[in-house]
Amino acid sequence: MIYACAMKEIKTKFDILNTEFSLQYHRNPINSIQTRLKSTASIVEKLAKLHQSVDIEHIDEHIHDIAGVRVICSYIDDVYLVAEALLKQDDITLVTRKDYIAQPKENGYRSLHLIVKVPVFLSERRLEMEVEVQLRTIAMDFWASLEHQLHYKSIGNKKVSSALTEELKHCADSIYEIDERMQDMFNQINEL
Repeated sequence: MIYACAMKEIKTKFDILNTEFSLQYHRNPINSIQTRLKSTASIVEKLAKLHQSVDIEHIDEHIHDIAGVRVICSYIDDVYLVAEALLKQDDITLVTRKDYIAQPKENGYRSLHLIVKVPVFLSERRLEMEVEVQLRTIAMDFWASLEHQLHYKSIGNKKVSSALTEELKHCADSIYEIDERMQDMFNQINEL
């Protein structure tokens, strides 16, 4: 329940930012916002992989993505604009930042990942809760969704061939090139 509340707090912050940006810039830099809460089974599985027992201390210490918010933006610059606007808020504390856009993963995955703490106010106490925020463009999300289906959903226990792995990486690079071209065109239009 507390993680669900933290997730709602972050989603609301992004909704408010998007409303402000639509008035300020006459467009919405946020295309969509998705939320997810890690299932109990997934938490138990992750702790088992880490050789940790299932208790609150180990969950708090080792699992930082129980509550997740994914923000899909139109352009690369929007990802950073929206992330910085969130991080400027005085009740948000940055725990970790991993910029997989500037430094993509080996398989081609790109996204900006933030672990932030946000206060959750209950009837008799305030808790600082962690939420994982992933920010990416529409194109990056398209690739990540398909890669996830191909890698984790479709093949089960089968090993992905090196040729398929290489093709996925090539697609990720091509999609990023398109993202950069779209960003460049957007910048040119705004300069007119």
